[in-house]
Amino acid sequence: MFPPNVLLMEPLCAAHGSRDSGPQDDIRYNRAMLKKIAIIAFDGMTPFHLSVPCLVFRGPLFELTVCGAEPGPLRTSAGFDIAPGKGLRGLEGADVVIMPTWHDDCRPAPAVLLQALRRAHARGATIVGLCLGAFPLAEAGLLDGRVATTHWAFAGRLAELRPQVKVDEEVLYVDEGDVVTSAGVAAGLDCSLYLLRKWAGADHANQVARRLLVAPHREGGQAQFIERPVPATASDSRLAQVLEWVQHRLAEEHSLDALAARAAMSRRNFTRHFRHSTGTSFKQWLLNQRLTHAQRLLETSDASIEAVAQAAGFGSALSLRQHFRAAFHSSPSAYRKLFDA
Repeated sequence: MFPPNVLLMEPLCAAHGSRDSGPQDDIRYNRAMLKKIAIIAFDGMTPFHLSVPCLVFRGPLFELTVCGAEPGPLRTSAGFDIAPGKGLRGLEGADVVIMPTWHDDCRPAPAVLLQALRRAHARGATIVGLCLGAFPLAEAGLLDGRVATTHWAFAGRLAELRPQVKVDEEVLYVDEGDVVTSAGVAAGLDCSLYLLRKWAGADHANQVARRLLVAPHREGGQAQFIERPVPATASDSRLAQVLEWVQHRLAEEHSLDALAARAAMSRRNFTRHFRHSTGTSFKQWLLNQRLTHAQRLLETSDASIEAVAQAAGFGSALSLRQHFRAAFHSSPSAYRKLFDA
């Protein structure tokens, strides 16, 4: 018997040929359509990452098995234990193997896990790395020469550890056919819904998305919605005050000369201090601030695109659309609809 704080994962996720209540009731069970999906759990993983594929793929169309990368009950980052239904041998016979995430210190994966991933891939299974799950896939050599993505904050680390991988930090997910990777937490959900759409059809994916209260479909090439704020404290207090002043006046025009004067610096000194403190140029920083403000207005107001453009400092709806698409590969209107959903 497992102690009370151990969550038995196989009954939670596996379909076992039964029917769930909810949207899946609208689909006639057909064993010929059934895909066997193995989801890898490991000691220290976050429960949310594990729950994403379980929530999306649960039901009669898929047979889910949670497989432990280590023997015995596994302690989650939330402090409770889970008891996976099987070990890594559970990957044998799986049509799809999902690595929901990985340790955020990007530590090397155990050799036994890498071997299991390689064997599953070699016999034809689709291997999916959600969020930091791309790291074990890359270490196993499954992403060499491929385009892949991961959480934007770890993309540089992935490229550094595995230069053979073509890392694209901008997109939500990448489908290379036999290997699939996604960006951060929300993108892992987008990627899972995309795969559900691919395997079970748009209607079923839309039903599941509605149950989860998320947008039914975001294209993989759409940019990650990343808010990269300026560091909270600049190295020079005068510069920090100027940055805060500008953030409250994004609709206004700002010149380097005027801002340097406000900071009591020469233009050259201001430019040097600015790049040192923020890691970017003032022009790019201002554009990022305006884009972030436009995102917030699109998410929280019903103001027209023209009004949003004016309030965010773009001057016109055309200018906002051009900059928005260049940054996020999406239009302001499409972005608003996603958050409405």
